[in-house]
Amino acid sequence: MTDLSLEDIEFIKILATSDATILQLGMNDATRHRLDEQIGVILREYYHENTRNTNTGWTKKFLKAGISEDDGKSAIACARRLGIVIS
Repeated sequence: MTDLSLEDIEFIKILATSDATILQLGMNDATRHRLDEQIGVILREYYHENTRNTNTGWTKKFLKAGISEDDGKSAIACARRLGIVIS
């Protein structure tokens, strides 16, 4: 399991509070790659922990980083709208 970096935390918080349409307009290749490869993996593991009761540890990491359950759900929804497969 990877650690949650400050960049990851900020990225997830941006996803949780932003409109996917606006994000998609301003997204470059580097941002899209990071979303696919790093943030997408984290959000998938967080989603699986909360829907399949797997013990990945991401819920505790999110809470420790100040990312609430609602923020996590919002970030997942936004990532899905951006085309990231979560489930």
